[in-house]
Amino acid sequence: MCGIAGIHGLEGLNDAEALVRRMTDAMAHRGPDAAGVQRVGNNVLGHRRLSIIDLSPESNQPFHSSDGRYTITYNGEIYNYRELKRELRDHPWRTGSDTEVLLMAYATWGPACLDRLQGMFAFAVHDAQSGELFIARDRMGIKPVYWYRDDRHLLFASELRALLATGLVPRKLDQDALVDHLRYQTVHAPATMVKGVRMLQAGHCLTVTDQEVREERWYDLPKRARHEAADLALDQVQREVRERLSRAVEKRLVSDVPFGAFLSGGIDSSAVVGLMAQASSSPVHTFSVVFDEEEFSEEKFARIVASRFRTEHTAIRLKPADMLRMLPDALAAMDHPSADGPNTYVVSKVTKEAGISMALSGLGGDEVFAGYPVFERTLALWQKSWITQFPGFMRSGAAGLLAALRPSIANDKLKEVMRLRTFSVDDTFPVSRLISSDAALVLMLDRERLPLNAVQSIMNGIIREDSGYKLPMLSQVSLGELATYLQNVLLRDADQMSMAHALEVRVPFLDHDLLEFVLGVDDALKYPHSPKKLLVDSLGDLLPREIIDRPKMGFTMPWELWMRNELRSFCEQRIMQLDRRPYFRRGAIIAAWKRFLTHDPRINWSRVWNLVVLEDWLARHAIE
Repeated sequence: MCGIAGIHGLEGLNDAEALVRRMTDAMAHRGPDAAGVQRVGNNVLGHRRLSIIDLSPESNQPFHSSDGRYTITYNGEIYNYRELKRELRDHPWRTGSDTEVLLMAYATWGPACLDRLQGMFAFAVHDAQSGELFIARDRMGIKPVYWYRDDRHLLFASELRALLATGLVPRKLDQDALVDHLRYQTVHAPATMVKGVRMLQAGHCLTVTDQEVREERWYDLPKRARHEAADLALDQVQREVRERLSRAVEKRLVSDVPFGAFLSGGIDSSAVVGLMAQASSSPVHTFSVVFDEEEFSEEKFARIVASRFRTEHTAIRLKPADMLRMLPDALAAMDHPSADGPNTYVVSKVTKEAGISMALSGLGGDEVFAGYPVFERTLALWQKSWITQFPGFMRSGAAGLLAALRPSIANDKLKEVMRLRTFSVDDTFPVSRLISSDAALVLMLDRERLPLNAVQSIMNGIIREDSGYKLPMLSQVSLGELATYLQNVLLRDADQMSMAHALEVRVPFLDHDLLEFVLGVDDALKYPHSPKKLLVDSLGDLLPREIIDRPKMGFTMPWELWMRNELRSFCEQRIMQLDRRPYFRRGAIIAAWKRFLTHDPRINWSRVWNLVVLEDWLARHAIE
């Protein structure tokens, strides 16, 4: 796990190597073990290394092929590198690293090598013979790549802050991206908060020459879904799920450094820990965050799992004073503003301090196995599609009356749903994770028109253009969750907050073999009557009943309590500053804060905390 950076097009740059070194220095936290900058043709490539596989300096990067034709800078892990190495047996190997295997795979098969890779990765390869620079990102977007292009140069890096460090990227806010952030608490790729900076999308690649920049999609999850799973009996499906998840966990235990796991005590993280314990010859190190506020703490459940699998468990007790002390560092670690990021920052910090450099996470389990309430709501709406036969003004009026009589966030969302033309997934899903409606944003923002809804555009592409409509309905929801909230919030947070501590996080639930199979499973088997029933039954007696039968809590912190008490002045200062920015209507942000303080049922803590984090990030990075 590392950080990559580079510049293509060196004309007019007095010291391109110094610029790339500035980029790698800006993300030194990603790779404390080694640093390198190398000029190759019309490019300079840079790297920061966190050694996980083959710790020797011979594997430092940028890394050159034996004949000098190819040079790579790479971030990630290729879990099947040993199998690929056997296929490439004629090569005279100089290291035991997956870096060299990846480079030789590209040298042998070109971009077609991507389909052979099992892992998480972002890499750039320069071909001295053709002059091409090839940049690729893994199937699910676990590892990030940001890029910026002007008239003469193309810059790329693992973090947005690295691009800003060059001075070549104007620190200008993308105001359409701001609307996206306010709607959904994130900016959806390929856009970013900085105007002109793009994020390479999951499963995409760039081919860069002096003449052109060509972006292509090399992996399309909806088209890779295995429809034959719908024809299998329940016991066959369960067997396949257990075997594929077990293999996914086992593959991710390849490491030359100590490793562990995040353990909340929920089904997903507990399943990962249980399968790790079965595959590992030594006790698994597990880590969890616990609170004095019992309604938020999962301490009891995490300890049950730790006891069951005899892990070496560390519980991190977090108090408001601790969070307040760590909050500036957590916010400073954000490469892109995120309201959820501090959660991962805390557990990553303690995990790394315990001597662990790689950890497995249960991230993705809810998205793949229908664990969120949105799955049940989507099915319920579809079963009530007859409502759409009534005129829109009648439906909208009835919902509006309910929202007025019983004000709540849920009823506000119901009002949005009732305005829809249909109750199909591509129409209802964009409302599911909405933080602020367009009606609310019109009152908040100093602009006449709002841009198209990014999630709506993504869902239109997935369902209509990528043939997602051929999949079961719950799988369509999974595709939406994977492409929006998971990729643009959870994975982004996991990367930037874990790498702030030079900790690598691996996510077995996002193994593409597992994903492709589960997406083809019939709804009746995946969610017969309760969330994640298929996953639970596939695991057999692996998990204790206390974990299976417990209420779902989700990994969150007591932000609402803290924001009204210990964090109040911290929040208030940033709210006042954000209110003065020119793209907001004067007084609108302060009004939202006051509504939160007076317990207005139509505004929750996450919407306000989103504003606090936004201002902190804008000020910290001098974005205008």
